[in-house]
Amino acid sequence: MANLFAKKSLQQLLKEADSSEKGLKRTLGAGSLIALGIGVVIGAGLFSITGGAAAYNAGPAVTISFIIAGVGCAFAGLCYAEFASMIPIAGSAYTYSYATMGEFIAWIIGWDLVLEYAVGAATVAISWSRYLVKFFANLGINLPVQLIMSPFDSATLADGTIVSGIINLPAVFIVVLMSFILAKGIKESANFTSFIVLLKLVVVFAFIILGWKYMNPQNHIPYIIENTGKFGEYGWSGIVRAAAIVFFAYIGFDAVSTAAQETKNPKRDMPIGILGSLFLCTILYILFAHVMTGLANYNEFKGQDGIAPVAVAIEHTPYIWLKQGVIVAILAGYCSVILVLLLGQSRVFFSMSRDGLIPKVFSDIHPKHHTPAKSNMLFAFFVSLFAAFVPGRVVGEMTSIGTLFAFILVCLGVMILRVRMPDAPRAFRTPLVPLVPILGIFTCLFMMVFLPLDTWIRLLVWMIIGFDLYIAYGIKHSLLAKGEESNRQAYIISASGLICTIILIAIAFIHHKTAETPDTGLFIFSLVFSAIHLVVFMRHYRKNKGQK
Repeated sequence: MANLFAKKSLQQLLKEADSSEKGLKRTLGAGSLIALGIGVVIGAGLFSITGGAAAYNAGPAVTISFIIAGVGCAFAGLCYAEFASMIPIAGSAYTYSYATMGEFIAWIIGWDLVLEYAVGAATVAISWSRYLVKFFANLGINLPVQLIMSPFDSATLADGTIVSGIINLPAVFIVVLMSFILAKGIKESANFTSFIVLLKLVVVFAFIILGWKYMNPQNHIPYIIENTGKFGEYGWSGIVRAAAIVFFAYIGFDAVSTAAQETKNPKRDMPIGILGSLFLCTILYILFAHVMTGLANYNEFKGQDGIAPVAVAIEHTPYIWLKQGVIVAILAGYCSVILVLLLGQSRVFFSMSRDGLIPKVFSDIHPKHHTPAKSNMLFAFFVSLFAAFVPGRVVGEMTSIGTLFAFILVCLGVMILRVRMPDAPRAFRTPLVPLVPILGIFTCLFMMVFLPLDTWIRLLVWMIIGFDLYIAYGIKHSLLAKGEESNRQAYIISASGLICTIILIAIAFIHHKTAETPDTGLFIFSLVFSAIHLVVFMRHYRKNKGQK
């Protein structure tokens, strides 16, 4: 059992960081980190998730949702900043968990981060596709409907015909393109992102300033829409659910921490990059969402246009000339969002691979570009599948719950490390510990509870698959555990898998009984998936029961 919760010492982690000349190059400063943070934050929420959250959950009060989510991010951001200044190597929450809670928890969070970064990139790619379609439509060019949507999406044509999608090809294209840029080199990626960030900020300020005087006050009355009688649809329950959904928009500041090993002075620059990008983006989010819901009634964001809300809002201004320009800037801005998310994902798997938990291919460094190019290409394929065939709402909510879970573990890790290593050097110290981490845990958990049950089902399925992979590969190839798995370790892992499986069954039944339109396919899949894993984990449990 000791190996299962074996931890990397702080000295070991810092030694790995100091050997950067054999791996990743240190080329980033504080300004580049803030640009990376703003690059991923500005866009993911403002230009995609906001419309749906306002339309179905919060109405005009989506601004309050951003404030709630921002508060949770502030608590988590302070914890991230302390960790990033102490443990300046690639891997983000995965590395921090390895140092504080051990390998098994680190594996769980590393696997969860795939939801945050890889699936998050797919969400933004889908929204990029929506804006591209609008751009061409404004030029009188209509792209084939079947090739711009997932098979689970449909659209009504002008003649009333309902057409279902086949594949979202524009989303696939942008994911592959950004992956190639990322594989080229981190400095080149940062320079590209810095240019795009400047362009996005110009668009955001132009939208706020020019759109402010054209807001219709009636669109903000009532500001808090009366609840429909269903949990999460308007009212305060809808505002909190929207906060959990738009939390996806804030993942940029923690993606910054994954680039620690490529930062010139990480102990000084990482806190600046994380907290600086978080503060600036929170202010802009609140102003932008207020203007957007003031220009267009929240009901106008329902349907396919919900994931391209800015284009809908601009139609209520006389600045028709601005519409195409804004869409072009948004398309360019989304590129930086996708790039930074893919950067975060490849760096987390770089660290996991270096620890032996996943195959070595994910930590192979390109001899010329000094990047994990093979990993970049593998994720180009993986993320493309999500972007091509999964609806935007589904991947967006999966990203939110994965992000919230990661933040909870980081907040918990700060408290643990303060007790176990109180005298360790910290360039930045989280204030008011343990109050700030506890508030961070509470806020994130509170928002997770308000997410739809089908999102919880997908999270549990994902985590159970993670247990499968850890049993089949991770623990057997772990460098820290020296590839040895004791019976006691297998027993603990199996018990954890059984608990998740039982919870999955319970949530699947509750969701099926309470959903307004039950998803029979998801329900059947959950039961079959659970039945298979009950057998798998029970066999593992019985095999190791009572053994030391």
